[in-house]
Amino acid sequence: MKIIIFDDDPTGSQTVYGCPLLLNWDEESLEKAFKQPSQLIFILANTRSLSSSLADKKIREICSSLKRFFIRQGYSKDDYLYISRGDSTLRGHGVLEPATLDEELGPFHATFHIPAFFEGGRTTEDGIHYLNGIPVHMTDFGHDKLFGFSTSDLAEWIEEKSCGKIEVENILHLDIKQLDMAFDNENGFESLLIFLSKLENNISVVVDAKLPQHLEILARAIKKTSKEKRFLFRTAASFINALSGLPPNPKSTSDLVSLKSRNIDFEYKPGLIMVGSHVQLATDQLETLLKEKFCEGLEIPVSKLADIFVLDDCQQLILELEGILLSKIESILDRKKIPVLYTTREEMQFSSNSERMNFGLELAEFMAILVGKITKKLGYIISKGGITTQLLLQKGLNLNQVNLQGQILPGLSIVKSMSDQDELPVITFPGNLGNDKTLLQSFRLMEFYC
Repeated sequence: MKIIIFDDDPTGSQTVYGCPLLLNWDEESLEKAFKQPSQLIFILANTRSLSSSLADKKIREICSSLKRFFIRQGYSKDDYLYISRGDSTLRGHGVLEPATLDEELGPFHATFHIPAFFEGGRTTEDGIHYLNGIPVHMTDFGHDKLFGFSTSDLAEWIEEKSCGKIEVENILHLDIKQLDMAFDNENGFESLLIFLSKLENNISVVVDAKLPQHLEILARAIKKTSKEKRFLFRTAASFINALSGLPPNPKSTSDLVSLKSRNIDFEYKPGLIMVGSHVQLATDQLETLLKEKFCEGLEIPVSKLADIFVLDDCQQLILELEGILLSKIESILDRKKIPVLYTTREEMQFSSNSERMNFGLELAEFMAILVGKITKKLGYIISKGGITTQLLLQKGLNLNQVNLQGQILPGLSIVKSMSDQDELPVITFPGNLGNDKTLLQSFRLMEFYC
């Protein structure tokens, strides 16, 4: 059974491999993806970069394309499992998107909320979601300017994000004790099957998970009930791995790193690193990376770009700035150093969230097109941040879909074009992943491991 994942940024495939990530959802792209042997199909909705109204519109647009494709191919929407993949730190449209999917692809008997992401230290216990043992609303992510929230209690979070439409008392909780019992013995597993069989009317279910076995046993039970029950999932990446049941990736770290492009002398070309994410962790990682003697930073002047973007006739000024930055990137490469392209760290002030989001998209597109003009000299790109990565793939590299090769570090994926074996690989680096040394570690792997 195919599992179709609506991904709210390009990093949700960070626990699996060998599957397509669609950047477009026209019939040709869908047909190519459905012919792939992988049971997983990721569709990049990239809704975390959009307002709630635009996110809703985007999900409906994708669903309409899917349903038309199903009709033409003679498929049924009921024959697939659907996942709304979201952020493990609860940013994004975590209640809106599954509600829209229920309207478009339902009805479903239940929606499971499973934000656990073990590779990134995210766990859920007693209905409370944690990041490295800290309730997630107490971290920087809980204070996000666009998607902040006041509680780590997932039932209360659902009520808050649904503006009271889904009340706490109407939300079920699948706890660790029940999952442990299901994992340990057949009676416990039968009890879990009975619990699933009684779910009706798209009830919301919060799922605890501290260990992979908690999601693995739930996935096993869901597959067993899939003929009688239709379930929808809002999850982070770990549950996708559990549901797919993929064996370990046959490609080693060395195999993945060796995907780097080579020059005519068969030598590896140098890389380039992009840092667009503005979460504090990304800034900490950037500061650590810039101390590396083999790297040289190049700041994108954000305030200058903001002044240019508002002009009626801005294209010439944008091209002039592109030319200056391209010259500096080439100079860094000529000095045998790795360019680190990053946006000014101080966040700008905006009059509204929609204005903030629109500027973020314009800025990411500028970076993507800039890097796209120098890719022939590069062997790989490390792209930090979801919006940055999405626009790099779409606008910078002009790709319709990519293939997920695997992870060079836990949660840190490498993707390549599905059509050109010589295409340079891109490391899709989430803004919220790792510690202050993880970006440096990924650079050293890509540059020196082979």
